Amino acid sequence: MNQAHPLSITERQLQIVDLIAQKQRITVSEIASLFGVSEATARRDLESLADRHLVQRVHGGAITTPSAPRELPLPTRANEQREEKMAIARLAASLIQDGETIFLGSGTTVHYLAEQLHERHLTVITNSLPVINTLAGEPHISLIVLGGSFRPEELSFIGHITEQALVEVRADRVFMGIRAIDLQHGLTNDYLPETLTDRAILRIGKQVVILADHTKMGRIAGAFVAPLDAIHLLITDASTPASFLSALRDQGLRVEVAPL
Repeated sequence: MNQAHPLSITERQLQIVDLIAQKQRITVSEIASLFGVSEATARRDLESLADRHLVQRVHGGAITTPSAPRELPLPTRANEQREEKMAIARLAASLIQDGETIFLGSGTTVHYLAEQLHERHLTVITNSLPVINTLAGEPHISLIVLGGSFRPEELSFIGHITEQALVEVRADRVFMGIRAIDLQHGLTNDYLPETLTDRAILRIGKQVVILADHTKMGRIAGAFVAPLDAIHLLITDASTPASFLSALRDQGLRVEVAPL
């Protein structure tokens, strides 16, 4: 792969990422041979890519970024990272002003946010059954419920009917969870039929806020949802690696860390 015109560092590193994605693994000596650089340079490239969570460093080389494990049904994972999710929900709730119209998506962290909204004066749009059940009795909340195909694992409504309803509504703020966040691959999910619904949700908000704990960071799930620039704010917890937070901010994403 020696080039007639030497590659820039950025070009070489992008090609290394592509190679690792294809091969799943690459060694320092392979990089040195393919690109005509020293092994020391190859190591620096891998360290730089690993710092940005584009690859995972292993002895003698690097492998692809770890994939997100298959997500468990919502009731099963309700207590996973509970303190972190509740902290994220509290910070998200502090952003909401009375009189606003907000969208609340599915997932445990967003449900914790709904539980923070008692006594608030809001219009809430949602496709989440737990959110509906939590807010249905609130006298000062006007609830707009989006129907569709029911997804039992997530206790939410998705699909064409939901997406058509989303065309008719707008929100000051959208709050949604996501399965995985990666610097290169953006927002990904592990249930392909839901991705079109997720994209439709992203389009309705003046501000789009992703609520995601540290277990979602630096991961890739099987279905692409959107690039990072599709969102305005990420709220996460203090266990997210500082290097990953810095890399997200370097890409222009506003990130807030919720204190426990």
